[in-house]
Amino acid sequence: MPNRQFSKFGFRFALFVFVVLSAFWVTILEVPAKTAAVEQSTQNCLWSIQTPSNKIFLLGSIHVLKPETYPLNPAIEKAYASSQRIIFETDIAAMQEPAMQAKMLELGMYPAGQNLFDNIASDTRQQLEKKMSALGLPLEAFSRIKPWFVALSLTTLELQRLGYDPQYGIDVYFFGKATSGGKEIGYLEPPEYQIDLLGNMASKDQNDFLKQTLKDLELVSELAGDLVSSWKAGNADKLHELLHRSFKDYPNLNDRLLIKRNLKWVNEVEAAMRQNKNVLFVVGAGHLVGPESVVDLLRKNGHEVKQQ
Repeated sequence: MPNRQFSKFGFRFALFVFVVLSAFWVTILEVPAKTAAVEQSTQNCLWSIQTPSNKIFLLGSIHVLKPETYPLNPAIEKAYASSQRIIFETDIAAMQEPAMQAKMLELGMYPAGQNLFDNIASDTRQQLEKKMSALGLPLEAFSRIKPWFVALSLTTLELQRLGYDPQYGIDVYFFGKATSGGKEIGYLEPPEYQIDLLGNMASKDQNDFLKQTLKDLELVSELAGDLVSSWKAGNADKLHELLHRSFKDYPNLNDRLLIKRNLKWVNEVEAAMRQNKNVLFVVGAGHLVGPESVVDLLRKNGHEVKQQ
């Protein structure tokens, strides 16, 4: 990435979201077969642990990608093929249910008598008006939507404009394969939990998120491109730099979205290590890179975790 100062809490956080949370990006469950060639890397965003009774794989997912991401590196497909049990962050199919969609909308909208414009600063409203005008969207259509949901909606529109789509996300791809292929499937979190993670963000964090996202959307192509390139190359250090640098000033959010979840997931991985079947965990790539990641915590617990 070129040397450039990015804002502390804006589009980087949106990128962070689509790498650590699946619930907000999953819309289509089946991915068509891909045949386009793709440059293969000697490393992947994939780690493994060999135990006396089985092998555990940890695959970092990006939940919104382009079709040319496929076919995946053979090492990733081999890890899937050799695993009898596939564990995802959450139940992707359940996210399609009307009750889950209703819950997301409930947490993403103000109740009657409240609106977005009374809860954001005047300069943020001006930036929002400018962005909406550029997109050809009526500002009033967003009047009841909370800042965090507006920010993610704008990010999604920009990513889709650039060709990124949740139907090509790694988790959706393997969920479709595992479902049609009869693999045993498990989940780390219920969908309601993932929705609550963002839907119940503090008001100040929501406003900062929207304000900085509006400033940073001009960088969407550059940031998203760097993120995907680092993922394809298995460059864990670069991924960590792109995703986590800004969170040193937001320890509560870092703790809420990453650390507490990582600690719980380590227990799940260690439980899987005591089984007699190979297990593939497919989780947001942000959970597997850097200090206090699942990989780091497993190593601290004495496990030999190798990058593939």
